[in-house]
Amino acid sequence: MASRVLLQCVRSLSRPSLRLSSAHPALRVSVVPSAATHRPVSFAAASRRTRWLGQSPIPSVGVQCRQYGDLPPLTVDSIKERVMCVLKLYDKINPEKLVTTSHFMKDLGLDSLDQVEIIMAMEDEFGFEIPDAEAEKLMSPEEIVQYIADKKDVYE
Repeated sequence: MASRVLLQCVRSLSRPSLRLSSAHPALRVSVVPSAATHRPVSFAAASRRTRWLGQSPIPSVGVQCRQYGDLPPLTVDSIKERVMCVLKLYDKINPEKLVTTSHFMKDLGLDSLDQVEIIMAMEDEFGFEIPDAEAEKLMSPEEIVQYIADKKDVYE
């Protein structure tokens, strides 16, 4: 079945009066038309012909285009805003008492388990893992901002 369709496609491509009007623009065949009148190609014929070329008969389908979906570059201010936003959304932290120099245990009354949960939330927010040995040293939002800026090579 497939060889018969391929043979029909090759034959139809070899006719000088036939054009590939529905194929991808990069694969259009430009031939000198013969004296015979040009007949429009049906959708089914165009579908068979373009399928073996690896193209879609519909121009918008199967066309690859490059899209960039990365985040804007990080700055120290954007890191600080994101860290503070995550901390304000944490249910055991009072947003009114939170400042960048607040100590998690002394000023905010959190315990070590809360600190681990905060570090996990920061890992989720910024998309990288913070080792446990270094996570134990991060005791304030300011230290977290500085650590993330150092890891992501962000400088003022």
